[in-house]
Amino acid sequence: MPGIARPRSKATSTLAALGLLAAGVTLQVTIASPSHAATPHRVLFDNAHAETAGNADWIISTSQPDPLGENASPSDETDWTGALSSWGVALQQTGNYSLKTLPSGSSLSYGGTSATDLSNFDTLVLPEPNTLFTTAEKTAIMNFVKNGGGLFMISDHTGADRNNDGEDAVEILNDLMTNNSVDSTDPFGFSIDSLSISSGYPAAISDSTDPVLHGSFGTVTKSLIASGTTATLKPADNSAVKGLLYRSGYSGNTGAFFLTSTFGSGRIAFWGDSSPIDDGTGQSGNTLYDGWNDTGATNAALALNATDWLSKAS
Repeated sequence: MPGIARPRSKATSTLAALGLLAAGVTLQVTIASPSHAATPHRVLFDNAHAETAGNADWIISTSQPDPLGENASPSDETDWTGALSSWGVALQQTGNYSLKTLPSGSSLSYGGTSATDLSNFDTLVLPEPNTLFTTAEKTAIMNFVKNGGGLFMISDHTGADRNNDGEDAVEILNDLMTNNSVDSTDPFGFSIDSLSISSGYPAAISDSTDPVLHGSFGTVTKSLIASGTTATLKPADNSAVKGLLYRSGYSGNTGAFFLTSTFGSGRIAFWGDSSPIDDGTGQSGNTLYDGWNDTGATNAALALNATDWLSKAS
């Protein structure tokens, strides 16, 4: 058809290029590399073990499993409902995290097909669980960590049995470490003390190289005890265990309020109180207190740096 330029054939184009090369003309060919979006660090917050019993409201959002169902672009912690919403929103705003919640009525699993199976995550957060983990769940958690997962264990004071089932977080987390089918020989190198410490500001050790104390979310100096407990370290059982913040008057293997450890290819963090993660806002009817923004502590930096380290984001 006249007036319409026909595209040159591949053979013609190739011959033209060869002609240019023969004439001494240098051709620069740019091949675009496929773009790959950075894989976000995947964090699962547990809400399947009575984490909202009593006055507790240890959830990042009421939309579960996906908090984005409540607000897909949160700009403030109140855009998500839950006493852990500050934690969740801070991670979400980095653009480096994918967050989910294991809803009430579910079970922890590892190696299954569920969207909330631990094989789909880098870190599991246990924010003051108030019911015992089943045998299968303990096996799942331990294998998840052993194979490279991060485990964030948050306790409360002894006797904090919010659902009156005879078990508190101290007993539940100790049971996880001492009564499982994978390794019950003090695998993480510490035990949680049966204490109820009314108040205090545990201080960080001096270690400028520690990624939890000096991470991308800030420098950690102190935390907050508002009815909490501590842990006893047992480095003879696991030399990787390390106390990062200590109750006043304690050091070494006793009185550790925050610690880290490893197991297999995975990482563990332990915090002796749920008060520091409480941002003071949540579901109606709960009595909450703002420990997250306590001016005498650096709880937000501690929680976020630890999540970063556990997820191997550092």
